[in-house]
Amino acid sequence: MADFSDFDRQCMTRALELAARGLDTTDPNPRVGCVIAHEGRIVGEGFHQRAGEAHAEVNALRAAGERAAGATFYITQEPCTHFGRTPPCVDAVLAARPVRVVIGMIDPNPRERGAGIKRLETAGIETQAGLFATEARTLNCGFVQRMEQGMPWVRVKLAASLDGRTALANGESQWITGEAARADVQDWRARSSAILTGSATVLRDDPQLNARLPDGSPAKRQPLRVIADSELRTPATARVLSPPGEALIVTNVPEGEQHRPFEARGIRIEATRRAAGGIDLRQLMTRLAQMEMNEVWVEAGAFLSGALLAAGLVDELVIYFAPSILGGSARGMFELPELRSLKERRQLEILETRMIGPDLRVIARPVRPPATARTS
Repeated sequence: MADFSDFDRQCMTRALELAARGLDTTDPNPRVGCVIAHEGRIVGEGFHQRAGEAHAEVNALRAAGERAAGATFYITQEPCTHFGRTPPCVDAVLAARPVRVVIGMIDPNPRERGAGIKRLETAGIETQAGLFATEARTLNCGFVQRMEQGMPWVRVKLAASLDGRTALANGESQWITGEAARADVQDWRARSSAILTGSATVLRDDPQLNARLPDGSPAKRQPLRVIADSELRTPATARVLSPPGEALIVTNVPEGEQHRPFEARGIRIEATRRAAGGIDLRQLMTRLAQMEMNEVWVEAGAFLSGALLAAGLVDELVIYFAPSILGGSARGMFELPELRSLKERRQLEILETRMIGPDLRVIARPVRPPATARTS
């Protein structure tokens, strides 16, 4: 394993901080930061700001200028080697004539994986990878999962009372949590590629589900709003379908007359095969990955949230617990098959707990069952 100095760690930490500045804007590209250091001093910094614009290495080189020659580059992700909307970053790095390149994570893109490192090493540049790789992958969990597994990273958001209730029996739910929690939700929406909900939520609440700035105005980049609607019950006038941003309805209703009101408004609608309970959710997630959706944020009712959890499609839960009690007649968080034994319960790993105003935010991850080894 490579031996990294304290200065190496300092520079890569800074590169990760820079990469995180693109949290809301780089989609569908990864969030990447770059620091250039010469003789123990940082001489250039940069990060990828948005798709189609210069990558982190190029922005750092612009800041460093001639000081990049003979320097060490710290890049949170292996530099790319292919022509896309911008030229290969590895060419820019090679042209700068560094003596050393330190990389966080290997590019998970199958067409790139290891190619940038090979180019650098072939050119005689000392190259080391793996410094804070876990942190770089976590920052880009959706991009990594899409590249490695062909699926987006799925987060399910829930707001509940302390006894795990999301709404009264009559459906009233606004507002269980406070303003600070609702503002925090806007940050999660803004970083997401898509926001998924179900037709029941649309019919009950008529939400906008867009990403909004602290002053209430819409964010510049809007996630794709996706409505899972097996019977195509969504009204064509629903707020979730209105600008800014685009919407997609996924339904089991085949193309025909019921599609016309949506098509007339320029709203995308796709028919998919029916599965038990309606929409084939795994097929839906595969489709979203094909559309270059990295992170999917789910704001839905107990039925869709439970169906995603039961299908093993939830990567993370973001739950806001309000300091209140709604009682047994109120609605729960997940609609799941009845358990006959505690051994059947779904285990979670709690990653973080944090107070958001008066509410408690819990971030948890479903524990995947260990893979069963095959026997001959």
